[in-house]
Amino acid sequence: MTTYERHRLLFMTTDPVHIGAGGYRLGRVDNSIVREPGTRLPKIPGTSLHGAARSYAAQVYGTPWAAGQEHKHPDNPNFDLGGNPVCYTFGYLEKTKRNGGTADTTGYSGLVNLFDAHVLLFPVHSLAGPVWVSTASRLHDVGFTVDGLPADWATDSALLTWERKDPLNLGWLMLKVGDQVTISAPDAWNDTPRWQAVRQKIVLVHDALFSQIVNSNLEVRTSVAIDPERGAAEDGALFTYEALPRATFLTTEIVLDDYRGGFGEFSQTEQGEPLPGGAWSSPLDVVNAGLRMIEWLGVGGMGTRGFGRMAIVGEPLMQRFGEEVSNAQP
Repeated sequence: MTTYERHRLLFMTTDPVHIGAGGYRLGRVDNSIVREPGTRLPKIPGTSLHGAARSYAAQVYGTPWAAGQEHKHPDNPNFDLGGNPVCYTFGYLEKTKRNGGTADTTGYSGLVNLFDAHVLLFPVHSLAGPVWVSTASRLHDVGFTVDGLPADWATDSALLTWERKDPLNLGWLMLKVGDQVTISAPDAWNDTPRWQAVRQKIVLVHDALFSQIVNSNLEVRTSVAIDPERGAAEDGALFTYEALPRATFLTTEIVLDDYRGGFGEFSQTEQGEPLPGGAWSSPLDVVNAGLRMIEWLGVGGMGTRGFGRMAIVGEPLMQRFGEEVSNAQP
């Protein structure tokens, strides 16, 4: 029987992250980032995570060609691509020649589906210092529990995880303060230092305000092209671009669809060295190894300018098809 397994991951950006929308847009910046069409909330597309995970996993295993477009072993044209864990996990096209010289192409789709990463907790400056803004619905959707949540509260007020009576500003927006709430993370994330650092600094707002707060507090950078002859700024070459700020928390899901059921055990790289982080016994181990390299090498654009790194917080929340989430709180 085909194995279906879902992993939910929690990321925290350790650098600003810029996933460009492509081209120039009318607005406050020249280079904007990818957003959800309906909510206008920034996100990290699953395509960006998929490409980074495959590329980095291929480098970790010592077969960078496995991330290329042709999926062809440079030294062995008869190499069985299905025996490479990266090709097996993410899919590949294999070309074989007949005796007559014509080529047959055999293709296998990937076994893992990587979905968009959505903003869960967004850092904003306030009179109380840095706070992390979210909504009750977003927290509930990924397994958090919110105690003390009123049945209804005014749109112009916010709920805090610490005691405060005075109004609180979130950037330029001033909100009244409502009841105090208590937020608990799933067990797999609850004891991590990154969650513990922000759990008492969370502000809940209505969904109608969340998009406005996020888009008003994105990081905006300014750059300029340099004239190589003069070594000075080139006239008319100033441009701006936006990014998700450092310490933004995002969640994404990975679904395993192992329709082939032939993944082996890999404890060494192609060169015979021990695999960093331990052996791979599942396609999800391959994806996890690639995603953890994002903490070192980053994802998205401007990687050589201090952008792109994200860290995985804790362990994934695991769920098999037909079962409850095993390490989320009831």
